[in-house]
Amino acid sequence: MEPLTILFVVLGAAAVWLIFTYNRLVLLRYRAKEAMSDIDVQLKRRFDLVPNLVETVKGYMQHEKSVLENVTRARTAVAGGGNPLEREKAENQLSNTLKTLFAVSENYPDLKANSNFLELQRELSDTENKIQAARRFYNSTVMALNTSVNTFPANLVAKPFGFHEEKFFEVESESEKQPVKVKF
Repeated sequence: MEPLTILFVVLGAAAVWLIFTYNRLVLLRYRAKEAMSDIDVQLKRRFDLVPNLVETVKGYMQHEKSVLENVTRARTAVAGGGNPLEREKAENQLSNTLKTLFAVSENYPDLKANSNFLELQRELSDTENKIQAARRFYNSTVMALNTSVNTFPANLVAKPFGFHEEKFFEVESESEKQPVKVKF
């Protein structure tokens, strides 16, 4: 083979590798954005269910006013905004106050039998599960993207074309990792 042919073959292989690597990085970046959007959809769903739950519970739980106020305050903090990564702490606090609300509701047999309350509780539980699944999917997508951005030889393409690491969803404090304690 002639040296010029070898050079064209090598340059062609390098171009194909560059295109493949760039397209993979773009795919991973869009998957991370999609995963973040999925989280946002589920958080919005939970955000919309909370006022209905509070209204259903209000009549039964006159003595537990602080629990309802905490749920409302946590929901307001979530509404305070930013993207889901910035709201993560507020979202975790809302989850904890909802757990407290459901634990306290055990003291109210009429409330536990209320079909609206049971349906809202089921919907919120389902939403919490979907949020956790969406966060796991986001974290696995971010791991794949971050690995590609930082490993050789893909990092040779990632850095010049502006690909960078994304942040994982993480529990920030030890108290958020512990089960909610309810005192009566």
